[in-house]
Amino acid sequence: MKKVLVALNAALVAAAVSTTAVAQEKIILGMSGWTGFAPLTLADKGGIFKKNGVDVEIRFIAPVQRSAALASGALNAAATTVDQHIVWTAAGVPAVQVLLIDKSNGGDGVVVRNNINSIKELKGKTVAVDGPGTVQHFMLSYILQKNGMTMQDVIRTTMGAQPAAQSFVAGQSDAAVTYEPYLSTVRAKADAGKILVTSKDYPVVVDTLVFRTDFIKKNPKVVKAAVDSFFEALDMIKKEPAKAYEIMGTGVKQTGEQFGKSAAFIAWQDRAMNKEYYAKENIQFTNFAIDVLKFNRVVAKDIKAKDMVDLSFQ
Repeated sequence: MKKVLVALNAALVAAAVSTTAVAQEKIILGMSGWTGFAPLTLADKGGIFKKNGVDVEIRFIAPVQRSAALASGALNAAATTVDQHIVWTAAGVPAVQVLLIDKSNGGDGVVVRNNINSIKELKGKTVAVDGPGTVQHFMLSYILQKNGMTMQDVIRTTMGAQPAAQSFVAGQSDAAVTYEPYLSTVRAKADAGKILVTSKDYPVVVDTLVFRTDFIKKNPKVVKAAVDSFFEALDMIKKEPAKAYEIMGTGVKQTGEQFGKSAAFIAWQDRAMNKEYYAKENIQFTNFAIDVLKFNRVVAKDIKAKDMVDLSFQ
């Protein structure tokens, strides 16, 4: 009888542990191969998420599909830009920012044929750029606007960042909007064209990690552990850059050396930088992005920057 009771107690304990494990829901994270998002790959492949008790599945999904997957609940988290998050919020996707991932510092750019020397010379030219609601579309809209032009002044060919860079190098279109590591395919082939302007000239690419609000409500400890894991990944990059670059490079089929060159155009944001950004820059930048998106008729709904963030996990 005693043995039966011991066995029964053991079974009940196991069931309780199992129930606890189920309650700690897996994070299904959608993102792209953008170099700036790579610390999330490092946290995954480097074992940081696992060490902190976070079960994460990363899915590489294009922005439009990422939005739909997040809206449907197929994803419960996503890495994205502030401007894309505005578009998602306007569409009713219930997700908020929990941290700032990076700021592009030359990692996004407009590439052109060698005979084009200014933004104004893009008038009437073909430009390979992703569709409305993507960072490439937002960046081009802003750059054209700053130069007295609009999207109506160029001939757009809708392509994601990677195919845009590949087709440009292959001789198609007069210009393209892309980001690292694909931007470096143009850096490496000067005869195909050149980089006209980047996010260093127009600092409008700001990346963030968002979670669905229902996931946050059910799994606050998981979200906290995920945020902590991101910052640990940044610590690893500082302490062991060669090892970190090798791991992050695997996500985009690059060597550690190749990845390191792309990373030179990224400014990852640690805890202190996160606090400074959200205290001093976030509202102003978000409102500016909303204005650009409204001007280009990508969004119409009024959105408040303060409603788009949850900083309780930092």
